[in-house]
Amino acid sequence: MSKRRSGREKEKKVSEKGVEAVDAEQIDAAAALDAETEALVKEKEKLEEELASQKDQFLRMAAEYDNFRKRTEKEKLSTYDNAVASAVEAFLPVVDNFDLAMASNADVPDEFMKGLELIHKKMENAFEKLHVVSFGERGDKFDPDFHNAISRAADLEIEEDHIVEVYQKGYMIGDRIIRHAMVQIAD
Repeated sequence: MSKRRSGREKEKKVSEKGVEAVDAEQIDAAAALDAETEALVKEKEKLEEELASQKDQFLRMAAEYDNFRKRTEKEKLSTYDNAVASAVEAFLPVVDNFDLAMASNADVPDEFMKGLELIHKKMENAFEKLHVVSFGERGDKFDPDFHNAISRAADLEIEEDHIVEVYQKGYMIGDRIIRHAMVQIAD
C-alpha cells in the first residue's frame, strides 16, 4: 500500500504541478491578450483622433473654399456694378438736361418735343437694361440715405418730411447709390 500511496501522491503532485503550469500558461496568455487588446484599443483611439483631425481639416477647407467662391462672386458683381455706375454717372448730366428740356413750357414745335421724348425713352430703356433705377418723386417720404435735402418749404398738399420738389433725380444700381436725389422737403 505504501507504494500505491506514494504513486498516487506522486500523481497528485504531478497533476497539481500540471494544473499550476496550465494555470500559469493561461494567466500568461490572458495577460498577453490583455496587453495586445490594450495596444489595439490605444491604436484605435489614435486612429479615431487622426480621423477626427482629418475630418476637421476637410470641413475647414470646404468652408474656406465656399467662402472664397462667395467672395469672388460678390467681387465680380461689385466690379460690374461699379463699372456700370461710373458709365451712368457720366451720362446723368445729359439725362438731367433732357428732363429740364421736357419740363420747360417753351413754345417748341411738336416734332421737336416728340424727338426729345423718344431720346429720353431710349435712355430710360438703356438704364433699365443696366438695372439702373431712378428714385426721388414728389410725395415720397424723405430718407437721408437716398435724398439730399436742399431746403424746406411749406406745402399744404404734402405731409411733413415728404418731398415737395425734385431738383435732380437719384439713381442706383442694386444696393449702390450712383447719385443721391436733390430735393426740397415739406415743413
